[in-house]
Amino acid sequence: MTLALTFDDGPSPLYTPRVLAVLRRHGVRATFFVLGVNVEKYPDVVRQIVADGHTLGNHTWSHPKLEKLSTTAVRRQITRTNEAVARVHGGRSPSLFRAPYGHFTPAALTICADLAMRPFCWSIDPRDWSNPGAAHISATVLDQARTGAVVLHHDGVLSRHTYPEYEGRANRTQTIEALKAYLPRLLDRGFRFTTLAA
Repeated sequence: MTLALTFDDGPSPLYTPRVLAVLRRHGVRATFFVLGVNVEKYPDVVRQIVADGHTLGNHTWSHPKLEKLSTTAVRRQITRTNEAVARVHGGRSPSLFRAPYGHFTPAALTICADLAMRPFCWSIDPRDWSNPGAAHISATVLDQARTGAVVLHHDGVLSRHTYPEYEGRANRTQTIEALKAYLPRLLDRGFRFTTLAA
């Protein structure tokens, strides 16, 4: 039985290292869908993600609503992030893409195909970004865990200036506490964790 953990909106110098520590403790690998703006700000955190054996995916440069952008602007959001990752990751850019909010527009899908990138969504969403409580996050994952499931978590934060609706929701501590609670239980059930692959 295998499932995949994914983390969006990072890297964060405050929360990503704590997520990595929990994953390392349990020998779990995950996929991190990073924002280019955060890659540029925190390259050392990206290097730690890679050093720990995790996979990097592209989550756009600044988390816009793609349906509001021109095709040219969508392409720039994706390629600029690929370029930022490549600068930190020895010239290697992501082959995986996740659209902000899971809104895969026709333009985004066409650009992914042009760039030989594979789009990925998720199948388990405990809405950890809304801070529903570590117990709720953990229970949602435990209840819905199935072979082939893809879990959505968040290790990073969006700019409060660009996204004022996220004010007060920028703390990822509940996600970290939930990981500590449910990972050993899933491992005891016989689940194994895999990264996403193009």
